[in-house]
Parts: sequence; C-alpha cells; structure tokens
Amino acid sequence: KLVYPKFPSFQRMTKPLKYCSKLINSPTILSYSPFCHSTRFLPLPCHFASTFRSVKRQSRKNPNLVSSLPRISPSVSCFASSSPMATPTQSSESKPFSVLFVCLGNICRSPAAEGVFRDIVKKRGLDSKFNIDSAGTIDYHEGNMADPRMRSAAKRRGVEITSLSRPIKASDFREFDLILAMDEQNKEDILEAFSVWKARGNFPPDAEKKVKLMCSYCKKHNDKFVPDPYYGGAQGFEKVLDLLEDACESLLDSITAEN
Repeated sequence: KLVYPKFPSFQRMTKPLKYCSKLINSPTILSYSPFCHSTRFLPLPCHFASTFRSVKRQSRKNPNLVSSLPRISPSVSCFASSSPMATPTQSSESKPFSVLFVCLGNICRSPAAEGVFRDIVKKRGLDSKFNIDSAGTIDYHEGNMADPRMRSAAKRRGVEITSLSRPIKASDFREFDLILAMDEQNKEDILEAFSVWKARGNFPPDAEKKVKLMCSYCKKHNDKFVPDPYYGGAQGFEKVLDLLEDACESLLDSITAEN
C-alpha cells in the first residue's frame, strides 16, 4: 500500500511512482521527512507517467503483462537530461577554468563549497579566471536557496551563499573542467548518471576523470568525505565549513600551479 504525505504538490510529483510501484508489484512507503535528503525513493520523470497509464489499462485485459515488466531502478531517473549536441566553446586562452561542486540536494554542502571557493578566488584577484557553480544529484530542491542554517554559518565567516539549487545535467561534463563530489555516494551517483548520458551523446574522452572527491584536496584534515549536516546540529555546519575552507585553499593552489 502506498502512503503519501498530505502535500498536494508532493502527491503530484510522486504520481508516476505510484504507477511504477503497482507495475513492478513492489509495495512502497513514501515518507516525507527523509525524502529530501535520501536517494532511496526518488520520483520517476514525468514522461514515464503516460506509459504507465497505458500499460495499466492494458494490464486489465492481460494480467500477465505486469509480471513480465522489468524492475525499474529510480536511482538514475533523478538526474536532469540535456541535449547530446555539443555547444560552441571558447578558445583555450580565454576560457576560464570551470569548477562544479556537487552534493545530494544542492542546499548545504555544495552551495557552501561554491561560496567558499568564490570567496577565496576573489581575495586572490582571480575572479575572471574561474567559472564556479554547484549542483545536486536530485532535483527535489530545484530553484530553492541554500539551507538558512548553512547560509548563516557561512555568513559568520564572511562568506555569502547566493546560489539556487539545480540538478546536475549532461552538459556539465562538457562545460566544467572539474566536478567535485562531497562524498562517495555523490560520486557514485554522478558517474552512474554519466554512464547513461555517455551512451546518448559525445563527451570528452576524459570526462569521467573530471569527477573527484572534495576531501582529496584537504591538507589539514584527514576526513575522506564532507558529511551531510542536514539532520544534525549547528556544529555539523561548522564542520562542513572547516573542511571546505581547507579543501578550497588547496584546490586553488593546485589549479593555479597546473595552469
């Protein structure tokens, strides 16, 4: 039995999943509170809905149709797709070095990383040399500002976070020179999405190598990943900023040394 939270917009968003769950005969319980920061239950793209409605009608006449359908994994469906057509690029001399920071919802860690890196780049007078952005592996918070707790913690350190959440897309692998994931799961999800996009379009041969872990640039900390502070207290947001400041300083040093 499907259990939906009493939020109309959420029910509309998860409607395609309702059909999917019936077709694959897999009972699913959707919980609102963990959904926004969990990849366990993700809505399928809206274009699946019409297909499921059609199959549902046909299944009334042919009961065996449902059992013959393959199971559908929602883990890749959360990523926004884009046209595989390549876009014109600037000359190597004038093109800024592009860095994309990625976490799950793009409302805590990655927008903070974007803000911290922008601040460091600005202080060194290198604004024109960089293109900096952030994204998430899900689109649940698309268009929203970063978590107010994250913005407040960053502001106390003199860092402004002004970005709006967006999901990662295929063109990011062409437009960005470096894609930094906050943890191993983020990295795995990014590469899983890329494996789907790669089959549909042309990408640079080294596109997968662009994806690295944020903490791989840390020098003062031994942490392997940037923890998600969403469900924790204020100290969690401070920890995130400590790691990001360490990693971003080293990241900029590394980029300027190689370029």
